[in-house]
Amino acid sequence: MKLFTGRSNPALARGIAEYLQLPLGKLSIFNFSDGEIGVAFEENIRNEDVYVIQSTNPPAENIIELMLILDAARRASAHKVVAVIPYFGYGRQDRKHAPRVAISARMMMDMIIAAGVDRIITMDLHSSQIQGFANVPFDHLYSRIALLDRLKQLNLDADNGVVLAPDMGSAKMSQSYAEKLGVGFALIDKRRPHPNEAKIANLVGDLKNKRVLVIDDMVDTAGTICNAAQIAIEKGANSVVCVATHPVLSGQAMERLKASPISKIIVCDTIPISDEKKVDILEIISVGAVFGESINRINSGQSLSSMFK
Repeated sequence: MKLFTGRSNPALARGIAEYLQLPLGKLSIFNFSDGEIGVAFEENIRNEDVYVIQSTNPPAENIIELMLILDAARRASAHKVVAVIPYFGYGRQDRKHAPRVAISARMMMDMIIAAGVDRIITMDLHSSQIQGFANVPFDHLYSRIALLDRLKQLNLDADNGVVLAPDMGSAKMSQSYAEKLGVGFALIDKRRPHPNEAKIANLVGDLKNKRVLVIDDMVDTAGTICNAAQIAIEKGANSVVCVATHPVLSGQAMERLKASPISKIIVCDTIPISDEKKVDILEIISVGAVFGESINRINSGQSLSSMFK
């Protein structure tokens, strides 16, 4: 097999390659004067299993870049082409929530399939049913493999800790963390009157004198986790630590985080974070080993499900 990376997250790609003890392949990616993207493999990949690592976070050029790399690999007679997408962009637009809107997650998946992939690997989809949009093998990885060891260092137990789901969408993930850590569970009933705007309606659970752990699949504008942290403190929580797989961190996210009562926010490196966003309360955990081990098991024909036990 051979590993290649686009330009969206080269640091994570290097971590995956280091885990697998393989070099990243030679791939030329360039821009023409009008902004169009060109790609070219600079080594022979005929009859090779080619793994292309590329997150599809904004800007949209990351998506176009992925499609071109996949197409170039197929046309270069690769034996198999596997798209490794640590963060699957447009995953929140997975259904028609209003008339005359696109189901963008399905459209992105159709484009990836049309480019000729044989397999897709991604992590912590916003909606797990997106797997059903693909008619090729789809491996959905969980960041908790990398995060649990760090969270156990917080020394939470049933008496002093509780996992707080900031909305119904993250309830299943939060319950899984609560079970693994042996702590309590609480839930916020959230209303979203407008896109990227959330309001708290009700709280189910006891947070008084507890150390609260807020779990979500991503932090975008940070409104959800900051609102959850604020209500946790108002309900008597001693401290709030937030955990999110994908650090989108758009809009006023950093200003909200700095002004919030959150003592620490732990994220993964599925999306690169610019230096100006690396504040003191932000801690980054690498998922390179998780992706590396999954690629190793796929290549050798081993089970992936045993990774999560």
